[in-house]
Amino acid sequence: MKPSVKQISPLIYEFEWDSKVSDQLLQHQLSLKANLQKDFGSAIIELRMGFKTLAVVLSKPLEATLLEDWVKSLNLKKSLKALPEKIWQIPVCYSKETGRDLEALAKHKNISQEELISLHSQPLYRLHFYGFLPGFMYLNGLKEELHTARKSVPDLTVPVGSVAIGGSQTGIYPSSSPGGWHLLGQTPISLFDSKLSIPVFAIAGERIEFTPITIQEFEHLTKHPQKPISR
Repeated sequence: MKPSVKQISPLIYEFEWDSKVSDQLLQHQLSLKANLQKDFGSAIIELRMGFKTLAVVLSKPLEATLLEDWVKSLNLKKSLKALPEKIWQIPVCYSKETGRDLEALAKHKNISQEELISLHSQPLYRLHFYGFLPGFMYLNGLKEELHTARKSVPDLTVPVGSVAIGGSQTGIYPSSSPGGWHLLGQTPISLFDSKLSIPVFAIAGERIEFTPITIQEFEHLTKHPQKPISR
């Protein structure tokens, strides 16, 4: 499972896998990332993950075929590591007060709101990378029954902590912003803190579990913030 290499600019290269998004693919991405840091660390400014890509931003140009030859010679299987076992529990209030699209989406799917909540909160979602907004998790694992095209007209404002569905993905808005995903609920947990040296609590490979809570519990946790809990 080796990626192809494409030069985007003199200082940016992108590795891309022609594979289905999966835990196995994520293992290979993380292995490649570790090898890049080991062999080219001093020349790397930034590494950017995608579901099927890994981009490297360099401080200086490299010889034209250096990275292509390097990845061909690399034995990624040797450095593959098991994905983390840690599971982060994220409390979510699924309600009309916190999820403005919950009722409409349930009607669109021809299921009850309770069934929609159950389908959404049952899986363990795998965190693949962060993007779009600081602290926005890209998660894999949404049940196919809940896949829903993004809104044709995005909302101008999505409340912080909103848990939503867009296409084949689910995610949490770490800050208030415009957005075109369907809002199911809201979490009182803070996902991003710029004052911390590591501003996010979860790393790529760890898993996320959504735990339904009542509106009363949501209001209590909003007034008395807690740190995320893991198991």
